Amino acid sequence: MSNPLADMEKPDVIFAIGTNMTECHPVAATRLKRALRRGAKMIVADPRRIDLAELADIYLPIRVGSDVALLLAMAHVIEREGLVNEDFIHDRTVEGEAFLEHVKEYPPEWAETITGVPALDIEKAAILYGKADRGAIYYTLGITEHICGVDNVQSLGNLALMTGNIGREGTGINPMRGQNNIQGAGDSGAIPSNYAGFQALTDPANQEKFQKLYGRDIDLENGITKVTALDQCGDRIKAMLIDGENTIVSDPDRAHCEHALESLDHLVVIDIFMTETCSLADVVLPATSWGETDGVCTNTERRVQRLRAAVPPPGQAKPDWWIVAEIAKRMGTPGFEYDSPREIFNELCEVSPIYRGLDWDRIDKGEYQWPVPEKGHPGTVFLHEDEFPNGRGVFTRHRYRNPAEIISDEFPVWLTTGRRLQSYHTHTQTGRSQGIDYLLTEEALEVHPSDVDAWGLVDGGWCRMASARGSVQIKVEATERSPRGTVFASFSFNDVPVNILTGSGYDPVTETAELKVCPVRIEAI
Repeated sequence: MSNPLADMEKPDVIFAIGTNMTECHPVAATRLKRALRRGAKMIVADPRRIDLAELADIYLPIRVGSDVALLLAMAHVIEREGLVNEDFIHDRTVEGEAFLEHVKEYPPEWAETITGVPALDIEKAAILYGKADRGAIYYTLGITEHICGVDNVQSLGNLALMTGNIGREGTGINPMRGQNNIQGAGDSGAIPSNYAGFQALTDPANQEKFQKLYGRDIDLENGITKVTALDQCGDRIKAMLIDGENTIVSDPDRAHCEHALESLDHLVVIDIFMTETCSLADVVLPATSWGETDGVCTNTERRVQRLRAAVPPPGQAKPDWWIVAEIAKRMGTPGFEYDSPREIFNELCEVSPIYRGLDWDRIDKGEYQWPVPEKGHPGTVFLHEDEFPNGRGVFTRHRYRNPAEIISDEFPVWLTTGRRLQSYHTHTQTGRSQGIDYLLTEEALEVHPSDVDAWGLVDGGWCRMASARGSVQIKVEATERSPRGTVFASFSFNDVPVNILTGSGYDPVTETAELKVCPVRIEAI
């Protein structure tokens, strides 16, 4: 996230795309509402008429999976209308001239045939963002969970670069993270291609540094993603440890996922509750919850924060770091002789340039946004304020491509999935809270009222929804939030395992699953 959360109140124009922020990030969304009350304008692009769309000055109801076409057309209009920031492009970017020539091929009329959004509305949105003195982009998994997720993110980067809307207050490219400390996990090296601090794994200097740190030879090739790991279960991979994830419920193509885990010789799961994934494990190790854990969290705005245990852990529960370290030590792996999270965090600060100016004692007294490159540094509020990490911002040229699967006579309906306000993620925690569970007791399929009638469904009745991978039975909810021809459901409820249906394709760079697009067939029961 290039800008702080406080900046959400400061843009002149907000472009929210692929983010149901009022449900998935309700606290942060209050800041956008304050900006709107202050007079800011907002563009919302989403297939569903979510609550955020009701607040928008311009709502773009795009067809699922067509984001690149929309963003190319917006760039076309910004170039055509002379709204590019020529000084910023000249001084701080490369490939700008080639990009501006590239987008001339993609007028709004072309995008309308793919996205379903009227060309005039695309033009209005592009001009509004292009003229903004401070334009800010916000997105979440509605942008990344596609086979073209990288293309989507880079296309948003192109809009910010061509208008100079980055590195300043009230601007930026701002992904809202889906879980607590997912930013911190990446910072700590939980990425197949990076060491801690996003240091490239294949850089010889980084390899030497970490071999010295660990006191042993290390693998010098990039690691694998979870997608590849599941594909290799029972073959190259005989044992697996899953920490804090209910993989069976959250991952696409559930049948494939279950088969993969059942093919292992040994599965260990670390979690705070007995989840559906725990039921497949040979060993379940109980972890401490957030209120029982001392440690460090880095949130969505890169803010490094101390966590302090409020209560002692119950029973045999132990912190995740302790469990992992004990497993490593008992396997004979050196370098895991930690006595506290303090030692682990201080080691992270020593080896990671973005954390170098921090240590346990310092964050015990305050919070800082990385990068903090040296002792005494106050932290970095805005990324890319004066320069980019590689010196210049790089424009990327993309072409629109269809999702991995498109609707057909056999599967004529678009399914898109997401989260709900009342039920967080896989329902592992919120499903155990009676007060919260009362608000949403079961999953339902959002269907446009016209489709309910056309397909012979009944509001409140049941239907069977099938894809190329399987089928589920689900209750029907007639609502105009979903457009005609598109339905929506969350994957929160294990008794309605919607992820049986998804999993048709993956982004070739990140191997992120295309959870937002899945052709289905719907039949009344």
